[in-house]
Amino acid sequence: MFENRRIGLALIAPATLFVLLGFILPVLVLLAGAFRADGAWTLANYIDFFSRPLNQEVFLRTLRLGFWVTAVSAVIGYGVALAVVEAGPRAKGRLVALLVLPLMISPVARTYAWLVILGRTGFVNVALGWVGLTDEPIRFLFTETAVFIGLIQLFFPLMVLPLISSLENLPRDVVPAARVLGASWFSVFFKVILPLTREGLVVGGTLVFVGSLTAYVTPAILGGSKVLMLETLLYQRVAVANDYASAAVIAVILIVMSVAANILLRRLASVKRRRTA
Repeated sequence: MFENRRIGLALIAPATLFVLLGFILPVLVLLAGAFRADGAWTLANYIDFFSRPLNQEVFLRTLRLGFWVTAVSAVIGYGVALAVVEAGPRAKGRLVALLVLPLMISPVARTYAWLVILGRTGFVNVALGWVGLTDEPIRFLFTETAVFIGLIQLFFPLMVLPLISSLENLPRDVVPAARVLGASWFSVFFKVILPLTREGLVVGGTLVFVGSLTAYVTPAILGGSKVLMLETLLYQRVAVANDYASAAVIAVILIVMSVAANILLRRLASVKRRRTA
């Protein structure tokens, strides 16, 4: 037994060392800079960061967009996941392939496609003018709306796929039983389907929320310098201002927000589980 354990430790040692030296150590060095100023350990960098109105606006915008992207993805994702699960075997395979296909395309290419769709001479403005809803092109690009649409399109599959997995593991007789007992579809969803598929919602919600917080390409292309988010602000602090202290602060904020989102979603799921029990 002890011999097998030593062999196992020897096998994982190279990978563990690589992760420690190539990822964890550089991240710790970067994050340590967020707590140092003038050679001393301090929170002055955080106080300075949050005292600036621009940083406050960017922080709140990032939280707001992350929340709404996650919420809308969950609402639409349940409908799509239910449709996929209820489809026949052949149709289910094709629908899942359509969901997975965008993940195989570069985010840069997918985001640039929205420039063509949402531009002043793009499909949306042409369609609005054709039906007579507007006389002049509407500015969609470089707005929060454009960033929101781009993030939804980018991370929506990451919400649907965990929900499909959870719904496939849902007992087939619970929904008919609830309907036979007189429950409405509204009650069936919130009292039967939602509690029994909360794990998929937690996984999908974490992936979408964290992805929305840490996305760079989509906010940079569709938002530009007019709709800054924490990732694009971090890039500006490093590449333009050479302000590594502020960049380290932003990195810490992103990590804390990502971990907090996962913990919060799991806590909510555990509370609902205890109430159901």
